[in-house]
Amino acid sequence: MGDDAREGEPRNTDALTAQLLATEHWSLLASRSTTQSEVLTRISMLLTLMSAALVSIALVGQATKFAGIFPAFADALLGLVVVVGVLTQVRVTNVSMEDLMYVLAMNRLRAEYVRLAPEVARALSASWHDDRAGVSHTYYFLGRRGQSQVVGSSMMFTFVVNGALVGLFLGVVLATSGVAIPVAWTVGIVCALAYLVVSMWLGARIYFRFWRDYEPQSPSGPSPGEPAPTQPAPSAD
Repeated sequence: MGDDAREGEPRNTDALTAQLLATEHWSLLASRSTTQSEVLTRISMLLTLMSAALVSIALVGQATKFAGIFPAFADALLGLVVVVGVLTQVRVTNVSMEDLMYVLAMNRLRAEYVRLAPEVARALSASWHDDRAGVSHTYYFLGRRGQSQVVGSSMMFTFVVNGALVGLFLGVVLATSGVAIPVAWTVGIVCALAYLVVSMWLGARIYFRFWRDYEPQSPSGPSPGEPAPTQPAPSAD
């Protein structure tokens, strides 16, 4: 009877480990969902504020015949929208890195699932490797992840919206300061494109710097399509 108890011990330990891992997995999923909902709400607030600001500027412009207090009103309101847009962009960028953090954490948990029960590997669509190849596979496991996922992302969306806002704001400021309209809008368009390029560069810099400094615990095997389950790398200690 004692032998039976000892034989059942590893199985009970594995069951407890799986339960703890599943609890952590659900916690990560909930946190990821919360951050995604929050950033979508922030983007919706930005678009609502931008729409309201443009409508307000149009109404005040008609009421003042685009003279008197209108230039100061338009500059101040557009300046406020630009500030909110930049703050929203900062949050969207942070959330994109937080989402990467959650995906890495869940990939590590899947590596433990495969270690406990190797037969589940063939049923997993997402990757169990916490390196760049594994993350790309988890984000898009229907094939090679194309550039459309990046171009259509929420972060790129905020880059474009804020670039347009910055260009519009600078163009309006110059136009209301007496600069010729063609010059004002040319400067605005150039600044909008420059803002977009700089934002993309900063976002890429944050992303690639992370991967340069990051050390995966369960890197992909030689065959990314069907990598063999790996154990976490031993520590230097």
